[in-house]
Amino acid sequence: ITGLPGEGSGAPAGGGGAGVSSSSSSGLGADAGLEIRTRSVEQTLVPLVSQITTLINHKDKPKRSDKTLQAIQRVGQAVNLAVGRFVTVGEAIANENHELKEEMSIACIEARRAGETIAQLTDVASLDHPESDSHITIFTDKTGVVKAARLLLSSVTKVLVLADGIVIKQIITSRNKVLATMEQLEKVNSFQEFVQIFSQFGNEMVEFAHLTGDRQNDLKDEKKKARMAASRAILEKCTMMLLTASKTCLRHPDCESARINKDGVFHRMRLALEQVIDIVTDSRPNGENEMAPISIYSGIKEFKNKVEGLRENLYFLSKENLSTMLEVILEHTEDFTDSAYTSHEHREHILELSKQAKMELEQLVSVWMQAQNQKTKDLMEDLEVAILKTCQCMNELKREVHSAATSLAADLLKYHTDHMVLKALKITGVEGNLEAVAEYTCKLSEQKEQLVEMCRLLRHVSGTEPLEITCIHAEDTFQVTGPQIISAAETLALHPSSKIAKENLEVFCEAWESQLSDMSMLLREINDVFEGRRGKNKHNANLKALKPVKLDTEEQAKIAKLGLELHLLTSDVDSETEKWEDQENEIVQHGQGMSSMAYSMYLFTRGEGLLKTTQDLFHQAEVIYF
Repeated sequence: ITGLPGEGSGAPAGGGGAGVSSSSSSGLGADAGLEIRTRSVEQTLVPLVSQITTLINHKDKPKRSDKTLQAIQRVGQAVNLAVGRFVTVGEAIANENHELKEEMSIACIEARRAGETIAQLTDVASLDHPESDSHITIFTDKTGVVKAARLLLSSVTKVLVLADGIVIKQIITSRNKVLATMEQLEKVNSFQEFVQIFSQFGNEMVEFAHLTGDRQNDLKDEKKKARMAASRAILEKCTMMLLTASKTCLRHPDCESARINKDGVFHRMRLALEQVIDIVTDSRPNGENEMAPISIYSGIKEFKNKVEGLRENLYFLSKENLSTMLEVILEHTEDFTDSAYTSHEHREHILELSKQAKMELEQLVSVWMQAQNQKTKDLMEDLEVAILKTCQCMNELKREVHSAATSLAADLLKYHTDHMVLKALKITGVEGNLEAVAEYTCKLSEQKEQLVEMCRLLRHVSGTEPLEITCIHAEDTFQVTGPQIISAAETLALHPSSKIAKENLEVFCEAWESQLSDMSMLLREINDVFEGRRGKNKHNANLKALKPVKLDTEEQAKIAKLGLELHLLTSDVDSETEKWEDQENEIVQHGQGMSSMAYSMYLFTRGEGLLKTTQDLFHQAEVIYF
């Protein structure tokens, strides 16, 4: 928490604390590495932020009845006792996890010291004169409690984030087990050995799915959540592919197309496993470069915000900045105008609107430059007209590319709904007709290129980052699954009587059909977002995922207990607040306002309400200190 009063003032021993690290004094804002990425950690902190704020806010209140003084003391004691219980659990985790022991122990010591300081400063109920020089209290040392609160919040957050690292470690360990077993599966030469190892592999994949499912649900960042859902969907579908592709290879060990088919599955699973680890460890994945290009939608949104910002400030950006932004947007429209699948009508409209956008910007820049030199009423009116015309043009461009992408998608999905090419591949494969299989694999390759292009264009108009990621996942699925179907069909054509080769082709064809079905749902969601029919799209609806189940491990139980201990603060302190007799008391009145703000913070941890980012949360926490 940043911005608390009392910076630099003295504090009693144990009260002027170290924030997150032993050398810092600015609380949560002091440690850039201490980012809260999960809802569970944030939700655990909310009651603590709320309740110690009660203490902070009445240190300057003049009206102090005996009842109020007793309540203050009980609140301080409740905080100290709850922190003591919390620290005991944190220390147990430290003792069982050697790599965390030093950091966790320091954070626990700081939390315990801060809790004890708060208890000392709130020991006021027995004093006739709380301002007495003989005893330092919340009233005589007005900054001590602020510093103690800062230290408490930062150290408790550090303990929670370190404990959360244990969950990350579990996921990494689980991934390593899966990889090790995959290596064994790649090398087996007999069915008996394969069945034995695959059974172990299945159990390990279930454990990995449960751990990552819990993590996915706990992630705050919607973009990461969508990426996690995409990776887990790949792993789920590839598990069946790995089974049939491996069996086909074992049955036909000298078949090159069977080997290529199997290698493709193993490669894709390894990439998906790596992506999951990149997400949970928050490292930048190699594959994220493909997500780097800005979409037309997000480009237009940012451009319009800058243009409309000229109403408030004529000097906050340069004309070169605006021109560059428009150039980038228009470069991306070339994805539509250069596409062989864009209709002539859409292409012409996009080119016309691109030309108009350049003209509107030129006019806007001309009036804007004049207004900078001479801010007359007429010029400001002209500027307003130029802003409106520029934004209207961008809205029309946005509508046109949306229409081009979604109409193409609707046509393609309708055209390919009968799966004629897949059916033909299955029939000609069983017949052993290599020439016919080659003919239909060419048609499938054409279909794949159409669907990949469709996904690329839909990404530009998806409207939200999570939906963009879903489009990228779909594009990747078509790109990879197409060649896998071809290699499976070639294997069947070479071995037409092979039941396992036939089953293998079925599995890959089902994955293709499933992705086409998912695209229909994705298209509906994109249209819903565009029409404003849904405030919050369910971007993971088309990514089938295993139902997450909490593993009953001792470490997870302890981490859960950390949250439980802190939540005891809420009931302890609220019960005291209810006993305060004078409802007109300034403290009670302020507490009611604070309660409303704290509720906003609580909603944030659930992904609801007006607070949208972690920064918003901490700003709200900062506000309620005043």
